[in-house]
Amino acid sequence: MTAGEPQPAIIALPKPKMAGNVSVEQALHTRRSLRSYSRAALSLEEAAQLAWAAQGVTSRGGYRTAPSAGALYPLETFLCAGRVEGLPPGVYKYRPERHDLLLLAAGDRRAELAGAALSQAWVRDAPLILALAAVFARITGRYMQRGIRYAWMEAGHAAQNVLLQAVALGLGGVPVGAFDDRAVARILRMAAEEEPLYLIPVGRR
Repeated sequence: MTAGEPQPAIIALPKPKMAGNVSVEQALHTRRSLRSYSRAALSLEEAAQLAWAAQGVTSRGGYRTAPSAGALYPLETFLCAGRVEGLPPGVYKYRPERHDLLLLAAGDRRAELAGAALSQAWVRDAPLILALAAVFARITGRYMQRGIRYAWMEAGHAAQNVLLQAVALGLGGVPVGAFDDRAVARILRMAAEEEPLYLIPVGRR
């Protein structure tokens, strides 16, 4: 892509890998919250693998990497990219069924996002931030108020998937829950029914 050339609205992602060199046990043992990142960029393959770990489809029936009450899948996954090779800086929405990214806003929004996250520097410095949001209506229709708890539980499952996948890729991340909900939703171009639950900065040591 040359300077001034319009950015494509849809980014096809490399297929996720189903085997790696790090065992689940190793990832669990070595996982630590990482808040300081090098200037090195992530690859598009790594970004794709992280998005898949969060909410990737793993069967023809549409089941995903993280368990969901009633298989209702209230979560949405967003990527705020700053330094990812092959992925121009911008805000993207991950589409699990297609394993691709939909461009929502061009340009590096990490500094804005860090400001909305109470000026936590690791949000600004990470080359990539994954964000999880919930559409509670998808799950409360069946489970009523209890569905809100189930959505939060699912967000925890998905976040741990991302953090363990990061370790397996030789990366590190940190879960972030302190932020201004409205500001994060605005910066990441979330729809009115999408409520932010989690930010997960990821980068290299």
